[in-house]
Amino acid sequence: MTTVLIADDQPMQRFGFRMLLESQDDMTVVGEASNGTEAIRLVDRHHPDVVLMDIRMPGLDGIEATRRVIATGARTRILIVTTFDLDEYAYDGLRAGASGFLVKDAQPEELLAGIRAVAVGDAVVAPSLTRRLLDAYIHHLPPSPTAPPQPEDPRLASLTDREREILTVIGKGWSNTEIAERLHLAESTVKTHVGRILAKTGARDRVQAVILAYDTHLVTPA
Repeated sequence: MTTVLIADDQPMQRFGFRMLLESQDDMTVVGEASNGTEAIRLVDRHHPDVVLMDIRMPGLDGIEATRRVIATGARTRILIVTTFDLDEYAYDGLRAGASGFLVKDAQPEELLAGIRAVAVGDAVVAPSLTRRLLDAYIHHLPPSPTAPPQPEDPRLASLTDREREILTVIGKGWSNTEIAERLHLAESTVKTHVGRILAKTGARDRVQAVILAYDTHLVTPA
């Protein structure tokens, strides 16, 4: 049974989520929060598997609530639920430690699949969709002045050449199957490499690995 906490300041939105989730045999809603502070308190009380986290909430917003939940080391996974025209908020949510994001007009089956994926430690969104989100956000940033080369990020130091190569293509949106086919590897080998990359870099999941690839400039917007 996957336990879910709903954090959204709109009562009708929470009601809709609850009705959908409780129609599933493998899910149960353990609580509802109308703001980030309440979400943190209920996570501490119920230790849910997944939090459906809105971003714009009164008081403490969903991004800061996500950051604080992740900082506790809790096993709870955060699924950001937002509107697609707020790319920068979704991006910030992922950077805060969320395992993925969905838009509020997603189909019910997409939301359910996303919750199940997050609950077992997978990324919710397809890597290619995450890349498009990051590209869209970065393209809205003002151009930065030319800066001198920076020392290599220490998170990359322990990666082998193959692991660095795989992290780069993860950032480009390749799935495990695509990596296996294009790099002529067994898919089980790719999964092993991905697991080692996450462990060595401290990335929480595949979404965080994509962000790492951007942060360390292994991948740049197209």
